[in-house]
Amino acid sequence: MAQAPSIGQMLGRPLHLKDAPSLITRSLRSAELAVTETRDDDPVPGLCGAFPADDAYMVSLKFRDYPDCECWERGRCVVKTDVRAGATYLYDLKRDPRYVIDKPFHSLFFYLPRSALDDIARQARKPWTGELAYEPGIGHDDTVVRHLGTSFVEALRRPEEANQLFVDHMMLALTAHVTQTYGGLRPGAEPARGGLASWQVKRACEKLESDLSGKLSLEQIAAEFDLSVSHFSRAFRISTGLPPHQWLLRQRIKAAKQLMSVRDLPLSEIAISAGFANQSHFTRVFSAVAGVSPAAWRREVQGANEAAG
Repeated sequence: MAQAPSIGQMLGRPLHLKDAPSLITRSLRSAELAVTETRDDDPVPGLCGAFPADDAYMVSLKFRDYPDCECWERGRCVVKTDVRAGATYLYDLKRDPRYVIDKPFHSLFFYLPRSALDDIARQARKPWTGELAYEPGIGHDDTVVRHLGTSFVEALRRPEEANQLFVDHMMLALTAHVTQTYGGLRPGAEPARGGLASWQVKRACEKLESDLSGKLSLEQIAAEFDLSVSHFSRAFRISTGLPPHQWLLRQRIKAAKQLMSVRDLPLSEIAISAGFANQSHFTRVFSAVAGVSPAAWRREVQGANEAAG
């Protein structure tokens, strides 16, 4: 999974960071979405620089307290408040949001263009307010953003292990949540749509299995059937019982078990063949799913085969 240096630089420079690790997706056809981690334990004091003026929002999850944060918009101080670790804050890039840097900070920023929020509402066939409702410096106790943010932290620290399907799925979920929670998108049941046709399921699974590393994006696969990403993801889950990235994970584990059962290959080679970034990644995921390490699983299988023979 490649990082997105342009987004990292865009968010890093105003905070006096050389760069910030980022992951990017185009799970909505109209827009480029990104998540970026910003951290500085010894920051340069002063008012931060300007973020690029854009018709977009940033949703930020804070990982550490920031007392007496001086928040600016449109060239003036609008509020001074205590920023709380674990809280979610919103910023409108059209308002030139800034703050005074005088203490260590650590945050995640989700970059969400307005066109992406429009797409979510259009696909849901429900109206939204057209603006995210927020006040500068007001934090929200948002358990969904905290959960998604925690998942992204691991992906940002090991970008080579974060498959594109996972990033697409998680960013789509976050954008939908933000549009509903802060944009007034009317909640309710999802549109009554069934699963994929049998030939579509077969074709989608073939596409996913053709690249166990997960480099294909949800947008690429959904385009095969002329479907939106959200429609395809929902229909695939109805048809298979799993979202695409989890289905692919099962196929990786299945492929690894087959290789360990029939060939005495090094685990490092099996890891790469089954679509994992490296042996460490393989061991961590396999152990979480199977309950034992790959080496222990192979010993059990070989012992059972010898006993049967």
